[in-house]
Parts: sequence; C-alpha cells; structure tokens
Amino acid sequence: MGERAQDEVRTDRDAEPTLDDFWAFRTMLTPVLVQVIFWLGVIGCIAWGAYQIVLARHGETWDQLEVARGAAWVVFGPMAVRLACEAVILFFRINETLTEIKNKLK
Repeated sequence: MGERAQDEVRTDRDAEPTLDDFWAFRTMLTPVLVQVIFWLGVIGCIAWGAYQIVLARHGETWDQLEVARGAAWVVFGPMAVRLACEAVILFFRINETLTEIKNKLK
C-alpha cells in the first residue's frame, strides 16, 4: 500500500522526477526533445529563408519571386514547425490530464 502512495505522488505535476522515474518510464523524455526539435526547426527555417533571399540576387537585380519565397520561409516556416510540435505535445498533455483525473478518483 505504501508503494502505491509513492506512485501517486510521483505522477503529480508538482513532484520532482527522480532517476527511478526515468528508468521506469514515468518521466517522459519526448516533450523535452520536441522543444529542442522546435527550436532547431525555427533556426533551420530562418536560415533557409535567409539563404533563399541571398540567392535571389543576380548581379544588379533581385529575383522578386525568390525573395518572396525566402520571406515566406522566414515567416511561415516557424509557424508550421510550431503547429507540428504542438500536435505531438498535445498527446502528452492529454496523458498528463487523464493521469491526474485517475489519481484524484482513487
């Protein structure tokens, strides 16, 4: 019975995760990785957009379509990455909420 009470405390959001929680898969690693992937994706989209804009220069003139594509990558790329990452995180938030509900019903 004492072990069951410890599990309830560990699944609470306020409880500090331990190494045992990590090895028992009670602490999720993917939400942290999704945040890292998000920031790498944002940096990648901005870099790619800037690269496209730099390539749009042809001698004395600018290729306006390429500049527009580069600007679109800079503006809309991070938003698309954010939406994709939020879709993944959503499953983990649902799991956390259901776990909280389960623990309160016990």
